[in-house]
Parts: sequence; structure tokens; C-alpha cells
Amino acid sequence: MMQLRQATEADRGIWTDFVQRSNNGTIFHLPDFLDYHPLGRFENHHLIAEDGGGPVSVIPGALSRRDDGIWYRSYPGASYGGPVITDTTGLKSIERLLDALLAYCRKRGWKGVEMTPPPIVYYRRPHNYLEFALLQRGFGYRKRELTAVIDLSRLGEELNLGFRSSALRGVRKARKSGVEVVEEQDFRLFYPVLESNLQQRHGVRPTHSLEELERLRDLVGGDRIRQFVAVHDGRVMAGMVMFHCNPRVTLAFYISHDREHQALRPVNLVYMEVISWAKQMGYHYMDLGTFTLDMEVNYGLCRFKESFSARGIFRNTLFGTV
Repeated sequence: MMQLRQATEADRGIWTDFVQRSNNGTIFHLPDFLDYHPLGRFENHHLIAEDGGGPVSVIPGALSRRDDGIWYRSYPGASYGGPVITDTTGLKSIERLLDALLAYCRKRGWKGVEMTPPPIVYYRRPHNYLEFALLQRGFGYRKRELTAVIDLSRLGEELNLGFRSSALRGVRKARKSGVEVVEEQDFRLFYPVLESNLQQRHGVRPTHSLEELERLRDLVGGDRIRQFVAVHDGRVMAGMVMFHCNPRVTLAFYISHDREHQALRPVNLVYMEVISWAKQMGYHYMDLGTFTLDMEVNYGLCRFKESFSARGIFRNTLFGTV
């Protein structure tokens, strides 16, 4: 019989190992990643599912107190959450897992469950069993966004053949102007560009403070968070911060540029060089992030990402009462 229990500090090793060997686990499911949130920011309630003794799933989560009651969310402080499953988990097992999760929440008087599972390209063996079983149990979509994904396996050795002429013109302009892209460990050099750009364009701050970003890299390791910057005359013009989500996908968590120097097209060169790096590293996909917000399309951003061979993949948030 499948049983769910709240994870303890003693489970960290089991939890980490399970995610790393899983079908759909990501950096956002790891306890080391979740540790960057200060105590008290979320009411954590991480779960481990066991069937016959060994773990069959881990579900990072937290409680969210809303007007209609307490909701179980996995995970409010991460891009992706939901149950982590193994490569051999079939539909029947996923249905049993969800039934156990809903029963667990119901027993505690909670109102519902909300989760944003990883998009299908993050799976080692892709399937829609989790989403199917959720919809079958009366769940609906809280949000459906499109994230721009490059299928690196479809790009040949000549990357230029996979990109539109507009993208390539920008790359040539940047190179002719003397812009260079380098990997840079110091977040302090790029962060002001990121902060200024987000404030000017959207009136928001980066998801992570500079200190949080540095702490996060310390927690998960420098091989999992990498930064690339475009430099001209010693000044950082643009950059990308990459998250190693799992062996299949690298995610451009932050992409930004200095708008005053946009004419030099530094961001085009960053795209080109980081795509080349990701392919050389053996990733199957590169996720450039969403270009929709509440189903509204930013067509300029969409066209730009499409020009580098990206196409939109659903990033769904599902919810349902228990």
C-alpha cells in the first residue's frame, strides 16, 4: 500500500539520490536548491511516497493559506515542482500516487493542490501520464504558458543553418563591433544590467537578490549555475545565467542586456555562444524561458527566440480541490 510521509532532515541523501536518478527531476526539486529560501519564507511540507518500503516519489511542497483554506503547493519557491517519478513508473502507479496525495491532503482538511510540473522535454522518457491523471481527477489549468525551447539535437555542426537571417545579422554586427562572450563567475558584473533592465521594462526586480544568487550557487555547486556575459571595451553589455536543470535540459533563467548599447546586438552573440556551449555540453534541449504571461504573447520576444530555432512548449500549472 502506498504511503506518504513528511520528509525529514535524515531523508536528504535519499531525496537527492532519487531526484538525480529520476525520469523528470530537476534542480528545482533538490533539497540543496530549496535551502536558499530563508527559514519562514514558506511553510514547507515536503513529502516522500513509499510503496513496500522504498521511495517511489518525492514531492517538494509548501502550504499556502488562502481565503478558502489551506492549499498544498509544489513548490511556490521554484520554477517547476510536482511529483518526481522514476523512469519505470507507469500510468497505474501515477494514479495511485495522486490518489494517495489527495487522500493525504483531505485527511488534514486542506482545500486543494496546485503544481507546475516540468515541461515534457525535461523527462528522460516523455509521457503525459501525470497531467492526464490530474485532469481525470477533476484538476484544471491555473495557467498555461509557452516556454521557448531549442531542440539542440536538431541543430547540426553548422549552427547558422538553424537560425534566421535576422539573428545572424545581429551576431555578425556584435562580432564586427568587437563584442566578446566569456564565462564569468562574478555575478556582480552582470547583476546591475539585469536589475536595471527588469526595472525599466517591467517595473520588477530579479527573482533572486545578488546575495541569494551567490548563495544558491554555493548550495548547488558552480557546475549547476553558470554565467556568460557579452563584453565590449571592458564593460558588460548583456548576459545569461544558466541553470543545469538535469542532464537533458539547461535553462536560461536570466537573460538581459544594457538597452543603451542594444545597437551593438550583444544579446544576439550571447544567444549564439551559449547555444553552442549547451550543444557541446551534451544537453538535448535549451530552455530560453517564457514569452507569454497569462496567455498573452509578447510577440517581439517570441520572434526573437524563434529566430534562434526555439519553439513554444507548454509550461502548465494545474490545480484542483481535494
